[in-house]
Amino acid sequence: MVKIRLSRGGAKKRPYYRIVALDHHNRRDGRPLEFLGTYDPAQQPEKVEFQSDRIEAWVAKGAKLSPAVASLMKRAAKRAATGAV
Repeated sequence: MVKIRLSRGGAKKRPYYRIVALDHHNRRDGRPLEFLGTYDPAQQPEKVEFQSDRIEAWVAKGAKLSPAVASLMKRAAKRAATGAV
């Protein structure tokens, strides 16, 4: 099964995440099938960028979103709907 989840990067105490599609048997920071976006919680407001068309394509093939990625996508959609930057 393919999962769409966060892969951690960045320095100590300065996290930076990539949104990736990977097989559920692989470890968190293992080699992904595809890079789908980024998440930077250190910026104010937090910066989230993702390729929604590619994520939808993976979900159509049966991929599951992790709770963290689902929450990020929901917050980004809400922020876009309200017109916030």
